[in-house]
Amino acid sequence: MMPNLGGMDPKAMARMMKQMGVQSQDIDATRVVIEQKDGTQLVISSPSVVKITVQGQASFQISGSVSTQAAISEEDVKMVMESAHVDEKAARAALAEAKGDIAQAILALQEEK
Repeated sequence: MMPNLGGMDPKAMARMMKQMGVQSQDIDATRVVIEQKDGTQLVISSPSVVKITVQGQASFQISGSVSTQAAISEEDVKMVMESAHVDEKAARAALAEAKGDIAQAILALQEEK
């Protein structure tokens, strides 16, 4: 912890961080998706992303509006494809729009035809 740095000039702070081997880089992202082991996704919309590199090790600081998307299994995609007679891309889009509800996705695709 470094006390009394609150009023430090940003250029001086950048020089000091560079001397310590810390580099930061803003990343212009429109959306960040984190896929969890259980298949659900954390979606960060309108994110502020900063890549921080210290001694060759990179880490990312991400902030923004977070939402969760349910996992869409391959079995669900195949069922929608077969039932609605659509390709994989359309089935996935319909399932995403229906928040994983298979019946709703199929009905929506059938109504489009």
